[in-house]
Order: sequence, then structure tokens, then C-alpha cells
Amino acid sequence: MAPTSATQRGSEQAADKNALRPFHVNVPESELTELRRRINATKFPERETVPDASQGVQLATMQALARYWATEYDWRKVEAKLNSYPQFITEIDGLDIHFIHVRSKHENALPLIVTHGWPGSITEQLKIIDPLTNPTAHGGKASDAFHVVIPSMPGYGFSGKPATTGWNSAHIARAWVVLMKRLGYTRFVAQGGDWGAIITEIMGAQAPPELLGIHTNMANVIPLDIDKLAFSGAPAPANFTDDEKLAYERLSFVYAKGIGYGFQMGLRPQTLYGIADSPVGLAAYFLDHDARSYELISRVFAGGTEGLTRDDVLDNVTLAWLTNTGVSGGRLYWENWGASFFAVKGVVVPTAVSVFPDELYPAPRSWAERAYPKLIHYNKLDKGGHFAAWEQPQLLSEEIRAGFRSLRK
Repeated sequence: MAPTSATQRGSEQAADKNALRPFHVNVPESELTELRRRINATKFPERETVPDASQGVQLATMQALARYWATEYDWRKVEAKLNSYPQFITEIDGLDIHFIHVRSKHENALPLIVTHGWPGSITEQLKIIDPLTNPTAHGGKASDAFHVVIPSMPGYGFSGKPATTGWNSAHIARAWVVLMKRLGYTRFVAQGGDWGAIITEIMGAQAPPELLGIHTNMANVIPLDIDKLAFSGAPAPANFTDDEKLAYERLSFVYAKGIGYGFQMGLRPQTLYGIADSPVGLAAYFLDHDARSYELISRVFAGGTEGLTRDDVLDNVTLAWLTNTGVSGGRLYWENWGASFFAVKGVVVPTAVSVFPDELYPAPRSWAERAYPKLIHYNKLDKGGHFAAWEQPQLLSEEIRAGFRSLRK
């Protein structure tokens, strides 16, 4: 047998790095026992001194969450759900990337990559997998089918934690193109909300030839001058339409009172040892994302019936706890510090927009038309909020189908 050349060895090593390694979730029972012990050992502060959530996540909500988490919540249910889907890990730019990949049974399905946000994970998108891959079982047509890829962002869930700087939203956007091409997709579309929307829109600005178009449920349409004005706390300009004024007022509130976590993680993410050491601390930090989502979640833990369930909320928090990604996920804010969350991103590809009423701000059509020169779909929904895939999976699935319908060939 001839000796292996250096070139051959290099090719084999590259092939190994590009390999798609099957992945299966199996958390040791000892870790779940330790989680429950830590929940029961939580040292709670006194009750807030106001009758509302103006001081933050309320004591009654966190005590109800902790009781349910320690006594009734069953991680094995979501673990089984995750393991019911094909999961893989592959290395991109030296980092392991975990993803779910579900191919549709329907011919000519359109490949779609869906990106979660913070404080989310792949658990956000589990409810939309079947409606997108198997639309005929959910009121859709076979011609609306997608092959669905859902990656865990770097530092989140089962993906690797970057050991060096540089994994910002633009880097992730480029990595997603590598991932889709590695899966054999030479034409695909992308979708996202929260950080997923930002990453998806940056993909739309980078405009790789393989990307046919994007869909966002958190449209980043704020004109740069308006974004700076809202950040300053100035009142809305007098010439705004009603829709623009509403968006501006909501955005001003977000900047003034709604994203303290973003500033904390953007400036000092490594300081957050408390959320790495306390499961209830991690849960409280995650719940304090935006006012309308928190109101919904607090109603859930008070016994209400909403789009989200107690298990939905705790599936996401438990995944972050078990993977110890509270701090590593937060570094994404540090990596992108100084860049606007909500201002226009320079998207040039065909773009579909779905506006849910309880989003951080409802994106006006007038701004969407300016932000996306190839706007192919715009629709305002009657219900739903920031975590649309989680809370209103049927509505979001229908929006994704409608948004990309014109791009199918």
C-alpha cells in the first residue's frame, strides 16, 4: 500500500471537520437532581414594593415558577421531543454548530434556515417544524413545504462556546450559508425573530447568491436618524402617521426601560456569574425580556391559559441551565455592541414581513417599504408577540408559507 501523502492527510482532516455528526440529547439524571436541589435552595429576596412589574420580575411569579420547576416539571418530555428530530453537529470556522434538520416528504420543498434569538433556543421553533415540513396536515398545500434547518447559535444550547472574540452577527450569518451549502442546498431562504431577525437580515444584506429571500417577524426598519432620536428620549416628530408614531413610542419605551439586559450583556457579560450559579436567577433574567412577553408569562404561572405554557418557558430555561450557556449566550450582545438592534440593515434580497401586535414595536408598512427595496409580503396579525414561533406557531407558519410563495420555482 502506498504511503499517505500530506495532501491526502489534509483532505481527510478537512473532511472530518466538515462531517455531519449525529447528535442525541441524554442528560444524566444526577444533573436533574442537582437542578431541583438548587431550585429548592433558592434564597429569594423580599417582595417588590410596588403592585406591578415596574421594578422587575415579581416575587410571586418566580416563587410559582420555582415550585412548578422543582416538583412537576419533566425535562424528559422535551428531551424526547428533541430526539424525535434528526440532530447533528458540524464544525464551522473551528466551532461546533448544533442543528436540527428535518426534510419534507414533499417534492420540491424549499430549504429554509430558521434562527432563534435571546433568551431563546431551538426549543422556540419546535412547534413550527411539522407545519412547515408537512403543510398538508396543517391546512396548507404540498407546494408550500419546506426542508427545515434550525441551528443553535454559537454559545447557545448544544453548539460550541466561542473561546475567542469574533462570533458576531455577521460571522453567524456567513456561517449559516456554509451550513446550508454543506447540507447540499444551493438555493434556500432564511427566517428569524429577535437575534434571528438581525442575523437573517444581515444575510439579506450580505446577499450570497444562494439566498433567495428572507422572512422576519421582528422587522428592523427604523431609519437611522429616527433610531437615534428614539434613543435620546425625544418626542415623536409631528409629521408621523399613526402607525409610525406608535412604533416610535414603543421603541422609545424599549430604549428607556425595556432592554437593560442588552446594555448589561453588551458591556459586561462576564459579570453575570449569578445566572450561571442559580437556576432561579437564570429564569428571572430570561423572563425580564420585554413587558408584553413577561405579562403573558406571569399570567401563565398564575394559572392562565396562553399561547405559551409553563413547560414551554421552562424547557428553554432548563436547556440553558443544563448547557451552562447563560453567560456564553450573552456575549453575543458584547460582540455586537455599538450596532443598533432595530435600525435598517441594508437588506437587498426579497423580503417578507409579518408584524405581530405585541412585538417590541409594530413595524409600519411605510418604513418596511423603505428598509426593504424588494418587499414581497407585509402583513399585520391580530394576535401574537415577540416569540411568535413559540406562542403562535400556526400563524407564523402560515406567514412563512405566504411570504415565500412567490420565490418558489
